[in-house]
Amino acid sequence: TDVRLVRKVGVAKPLFAHVLKHSAAVTTVSNWLKDEAEALAPGVQPTVAPMPVATDLFAPGSSRDGQRLLFVGRLTEQKGVEHLLHALASMKTAASLDIVGDGPNREALKQLAQQLGVDSRIRWHGQVTQSALPPLYQRAAAVVIPSVDEGLGLVAVEALLCETPVVAFDSGGLRDVIQHEKTGLLVKPGDRAALASTLDDLLARDGRGSQLGRAGRLYALSAFAPESAG
Repeated sequence: TDVRLVRKVGVAKPLFAHVLKHSAAVTTVSNWLKDEAEALAPGVQPTVAPMPVATDLFAPGSSRDGQRLLFVGRLTEQKGVEHLLHALASMKTAASLDIVGDGPNREALKQLAQQLGVDSRIRWHGQVTQSALPPLYQRAAAVVIPSVDEGLGLVAVEALLCETPVVAFDSGGLRDVIQHEKTGLLVKPGDRAALASTLDDLLARDGRGSQLGRAGRLYALSAFAPESAG
């Protein structure tokens, strides 16, 4: 959020640079944020320190719905839910979608879902508690993250800890979490057709990408467990 603000508000950039250059140490939660900070404040050399995640809360479940997709996040333009709705409408697979979260774009997104004819396949959960998230991750065939310039993407980490495959736009800190065809699948940002075909491909695979989920959990534990990230 700070980086996006600095990009958009001219007076914020010198203040941002001043704070960073006069700090004893600067840390970022992803390599993308590190690169952004270095570009905005030349001479600053941040240290990447991944954010730890509650690995005791997020764990694999016993059953999945092979046709159910999941989005978790704020309903804002930056999160890109409209891209997901368009992709859902053009998929060959009649997948269903859980949308968890709230935000200023909720009503507009509901209207878009109706216009695209996919509203009957979507369940709008609104905001839920953290303890309610694991069952949603565990049931989903895939978590979709169609956002751009995420600082890190904790949703992706939480999903992988539940061995849930992640399909995301190739942007921002998500690259630190999702390694294409290793811990998930990356799609060109904003490419709705590619997002739809990637989701169709994942749901058509034997095991529906379960090997991605298993590899993703091992990676998430190694990089984001409190004892590892610390």
